[in-house]
Formats: sequence, C-alpha cells, structure tokens
Amino acid sequence: MEELFKGREFEIQAAKERLQKLMDAEGLEYGNRSRTYNSRLAQEMAKWAESQGVDSKIHNALYRAYFVDGINLAKVDNLVPIAESMGLDGEEARKVLLERQFKDIVDQDWEHCYQMGISAVPTYICNDQRLVGAQSYESFEQILTAAGAALS
Repeated sequence: MEELFKGREFEIQAAKERLQKLMDAEGLEYGNRSRTYNSRLAQEMAKWAESQGVDSKIHNALYRAYFVDGINLAKVDNLVPIAESMGLDGEEARKVLLERQFKDIVDQDWEHCYQMGISAVPTYICNDQRLVGAQSYESFEQILTAAGAALS
C-alpha cells in the first residue's frame, strides 16, 4: 500500500486509523492489511453466487477475507474456498471464474457506475448527495435527513 500511494498527499497510517475507528464504532472487524488486491474476480464470483441464491452472505464472506484476513481475492485458488464456505460447488466456482462466465455482467455494472460518476466503493447516492468510502452513522443520518427522511 505504501508503494501504491507513494507521492500522493495521503497518509496511509492516518487512513487506517480512521477506518479502524469507524469499524470499531460499528462493531465490525478490520485487519491491519499492508496490501491491496484487485477484486474483479471476486465481483464476478459474487454475481455467480447471487445467481445461485447466495445473496449478502457472499459479500460478507468476501469482506472478511479481504479486509480482516488480508486474502488476495485476485486468485482463483483463494476464491474457491470462500464459495465452498457458502455451500457452493467448488469445482463449478473454479470453472465460472476461469471461464470468466460473469465478466459481461460485471462489465455492465461498471459501465452503469461510470455513467453515474461513481469511481469508488462504496458510494452511496441519495438525491444529488453522495457519500464515498467508509462513513459514520451521523454522515448517513445527515444525508437522509437532507433528503427528507424522518429518522427516529
């Protein structure tokens, strides 16, 4: 990560500490990772898992693998056990990933995001306001209240 952000006005340790505080406040686990990995294959696997009836559970498992355990989600051999932990067939998962069977669907998602001006994950849009990245509960409260939501 040091190399990735080299030369930018971005303090990695400060960002990690901010994220750790946000995760702690919400009771979410967050590891001290030193690398970032391409998540494209994980996105394709998630689309396949959704088509198999595995919904948010796969996203939670991928979150944990990446942000808590520091697993490289760009490797098929690392993704297959995650699929199996969701009760999916490992060999089918491997085939889906190697053949890139859900590439076009993820491409469509990316194009949709590009059209909406989204370039970071997560991005939340409410009316014309956006929240990008990990945000506090209060930030969500503010954007929803500004949109007219009655919060209790």
